[in-house]
Amino acid sequence: MTIGLGNRALLALAVAGLTAAAGAQETAASVHVSALRSVPAETTAAAHVDKSWRPPRTSWGHPSLEGAWSTDDFRGVPMSRPRDQGERTSLTPEEFAKRAEEIESGRDFSVNVGTFLRHEFGLRTFGYTSMIVDPPNGQMPAMTPRGEELARQRTRGTFGPGPFDDLDDFSLYDRCITRGVLGSLLPVIYGNGVRITQNPEFVAISYEMIHDTRIIPLDGRRALDTGIRQYMGSARGRFEGNTLVVETTNFTDKTSVGTNGGGPPNSEQLKLTERFTRVDPAMIEYVATVDDPGAYTAPWTIRLMITSRPGYEVLEYSCHEGNGAVAHALSGERTYELQVAEAKAKGLPIPERAIEHEQIRNGVPTEGQHVFDINAGE
Repeated sequence: MTIGLGNRALLALAVAGLTAAAGAQETAASVHVSALRSVPAETTAAAHVDKSWRPPRTSWGHPSLEGAWSTDDFRGVPMSRPRDQGERTSLTPEEFAKRAEEIESGRDFSVNVGTFLRHEFGLRTFGYTSMIVDPPNGQMPAMTPRGEELARQRTRGTFGPGPFDDLDDFSLYDRCITRGVLGSLLPVIYGNGVRITQNPEFVAISYEMIHDTRIIPLDGRRALDTGIRQYMGSARGRFEGNTLVVETTNFTDKTSVGTNGGGPPNSEQLKLTERFTRVDPAMIEYVATVDDPGAYTAPWTIRLMITSRPGYEVLEYSCHEGNGAVAHALSGERTYELQVAEAKAKGLPIPERAIEHEQIRNGVPTEGQHVFDINAGE
């Protein structure tokens, strides 16, 4: 059997191999967990240990959030809570130990064994059961009929089955346009850097992957006119004590609020309220409430920690310069069409089309199968 794979499909195969190897490594021997992973990181935060702790201040008196940060440390915390954990917001000691070992195992494999894929794990392990903290059961509320319609309209792009004929068949992520506000912060396998800079009148937040920068005025100005819609919305900020509160409106209905800007959609009615509170020299607690009556039957809130570590840098993400997703998928589609035409001409069965990435991940080629890179001209 011949299988034609584009770049992202080949990447899926490689990820599958890395994941399987990491899992095998974990089961083969007990993993030594580093000191930073030995206890839930949230219990070590300065504001948790010492209730009188206060964050550093800028020269003009605002709490300082400046620096290079990331959400790498929050990998391993699911968005929605496993249902058997009910309304528990924290793991049991046994559950935490298991999570810490799994993350340490993955990090060890990535650093010492894996050679193909940049895979970042951070230094700490958090003991939260889920990112969603409201509703109390840790589950995302049901979507409205409009939300369900928007979900059907979202293209999965190169993470979906195609076909790929024009730009509308690709996601905003594929096209290096945006991952949306939440999608730019939720932790993924790499590119989780965040740079925050401040002056007396503005806070700027730059996200490493897809390189969005939000400029948030603090001067009390009104939001943009409702007729003006933007992928990242219109943000307005203020400090309430030690917390930066950012309220964002004026979104389009073309983005989503999940990982990498995929997953559950948002409507134009979305009001996103974010709270940034520095709770440690190396930790910012981030709490965001999605209030979108156009897409969800109730508001919902996530919490995660943005953290730093010595020497960390947010690097340039030259997305357009290095992006082959669109060209490769279009090339792959044309190659598949040629394979179909050739099969028909010879009276052979039509080549099977992979509908989900799982068909590639779970169908790692066996001996005798020919896997080729359609972009190499084979």
